[in-house]
Amino acid sequence: MTTAWFHCFAGIAGDMALGALVDAGADVAEVTTLLERLPVSGWTLEAHPTQRGGIAATRIEVGAADTAVVRTHAHIEGMVEEARLPERVRDRTLATFAALADVEGHLHRRPPSSVHFHEVGGLDAIVDIVGTCAALEVLEVDAIFASPVATGMGMVRSAHGMLPNPAPAVVELLRGAPTYGQEVTVELTTPTGAALLAANASGYGPLPPMTIEVTGFGAGSREIDDLPNLTQVVLGTATAGAHRHEGQPVVLVEANVDDATGETLSHAVAQLLEAGAHDAWLTPIVMKKGRPAYTVSALSDPAVAEQVARTLVAETGTLGTRGMPLQRWPAARSESHVNVEGHPVRVKVSPGRVKVEHDDAARAARRAGLPLREVLLRAEAEFSRRGLSAVPDATTNPDDDDRPDRRDA
Repeated sequence: MTTAWFHCFAGIAGDMALGALVDAGADVAEVTTLLERLPVSGWTLEAHPTQRGGIAATRIEVGAADTAVVRTHAHIEGMVEEARLPERVRDRTLATFAALADVEGHLHRRPPSSVHFHEVGGLDAIVDIVGTCAALEVLEVDAIFASPVATGMGMVRSAHGMLPNPAPAVVELLRGAPTYGQEVTVELTTPTGAALLAANASGYGPLPPMTIEVTGFGAGSREIDDLPNLTQVVLGTATAGAHRHEGQPVVLVEANVDDATGETLSHAVAQLLEAGAHDAWLTPIVMKKGRPAYTVSALSDPAVAEQVARTLVAETGTLGTRGMPLQRWPAARSESHVNVEGHPVRVKVSPGRVKVEHDDAARAARRAGLPLREVLLRAEAEFSRRGLSAVPDATTNPDDDDRPDRRDA
């Protein structure tokens, strides 16, 4: 299995991810041929050799005519479907734009399908996203991982005016991922770069077990003092059976609670998930003196374990928590979208199974006036009708602003 690991020591942007893959050997002509399937014109793609901090890299430049067109998520989804891209290119692209739409919908309080993309709906951003997914396919990448992701600080300018850096969309997209800040007033990680990771990365951490074959660097548009403005990708063959021994590191955070109502505990579980936990649950127990109680448990990435523990204390009133480091080996999965009565519904696909996203199905059921079970059946049937297939078996992370994606700040 071919594995790609993105080293985001100076963040990640769409053009930098694409540049790193081209630098690692993805043929620009092949990538361009796939991009030309999109039903849109007026763009060019060029790759230029350059250096950042003395390191040789590739700089991607996308030329696009200025246009006042503001595309919705539904518009872009239709464009990608019409392009008849290879299956993995299509699925990775749709998942990336879906991640952006979900975050935009959350931030602007509107349905994801009606979200209006500004910068990230421009031709250059579309070429960056589809081009990156195409380059992954040209290099026959099966699994994607990433290091902890660097972000900048200060303020940056967007179509909505001045925004904090990292942008709100970046923060939401990287929820659950290990991140850290650099003391530079540059937008190191952009919404498009964060969305590519959020939608496609199987996990975060150090270089995964692999036999390294090649590496590449994608350059940002400017030099940054004391920091090479680069995203690195390392490609190799996953070490046979490595995932059985080295799983994804997680922390189990728990507390026993005997004085909270069912409503409070239900809310606590929801808030733990909002705080970044991969999963959260309740287990009935009997404590001293025969008192009925519950163990409130949350499984989180080590980077957000402290935040999850604080949430557990705040929401339950417990006087303390406990925790232990664990590993997990989640099955590979990908995300796709179907439409039920005109309403988008996400489906998660793993070997031998298709699972409809409950919240999407419930929302579609309310809006279409259908029973939930009917929406679930229709979504699975529509997925089968489209002939989509499950992803290969590999370790993956199952959890999951209209900002400029070009590194111009």
